[in-house]
Amino acid sequence: MEYKSEEEFLKDYDPSQYDRLSLTTDILIFSVSNGTQENYRKLNEKFFSVLLIKRNTYPFKDKWTLPGGFVGIDEDIEDAARRVLYDEANIKDIYLEQLYTYGDPKRDPRMRVISTSYMALIDKNRLNDKISPNASWFNIKVLEDEKYIDVFLDNGTDTLKFKIKKTLKEKTTDRYKYEIVENDSLAFDHPLVIAAGISRLKNKIEYTDIVFNMMPEYFTLGELQQVYEVILGKELLDPAFRRIIAKKTVKTDKVRTGGGHRPSVLFKYNDKQKK
Repeated sequence: MEYKSEEEFLKDYDPSQYDRLSLTTDILIFSVSNGTQENYRKLNEKFFSVLLIKRNTYPFKDKWTLPGGFVGIDEDIEDAARRVLYDEANIKDIYLEQLYTYGDPKRDPRMRVISTSYMALIDKNRLNDKISPNASWFNIKVLEDEKYIDVFLDNGTDTLKFKIKKTLKEKTTDRYKYEIVENDSLAFDHPLVIAAGISRLKNKIEYTDIVFNMMPEYFTLGELQQVYEVILGKELLDPAFRRIIAKKTVKTDKVRTGGGHRPSVLFKYNDKQKK
């Protein structure tokens, strides 16, 4: 049938002729925190961490998962992500960026579900409210070679692990396809989301200012370097690091004293830098 106007087409349109699907959003929350340090003359060790929620309903009951939920029929996807963050983890007003959309037909055993994932960054030491009781921060350890990514997560009580196989998809853009080959603890396809988020953060940390969403207002350059190193998984030579952050930080007149350390000049993010 040929229609003369869009109004005529919409009047005759029958959406029931199409299969229905549901939309969810999953949020990957990264932070860096201090560990304990026996040698008081050294900086506290830093840990790269991710927030997980223990499910109390089926499917995947008692499995760990990223905070997530269904998007309302009249709800913007990012608004839904922020709502889910507050409802499931009691977290709000933090940096959020869209990561990827996942649509494997078998990713959810209940129905056909597509998920738009987001990556959030936070300095968890600045959280004003306690996280939900079924949420926990897991420290991240990553071992990666040309073919596989092994990720180990530990919160002091539970140890989780998964393995991702990576296959080069496009040589010109250095894009990889990720596939879960081992996973016994995480729900849905969330190992893929975590691996993708780690890769995104590593790629962006050196050419953007994204890392400062995980920093306190004032910090030493040594602390900032530790954060770069724990995310990148490698040590950085001081001259190379100083070049990276030369325009990103500004020296303040504040000094940190005590704790057995020599007085340290404090810096802050330079939000007025010239691009």
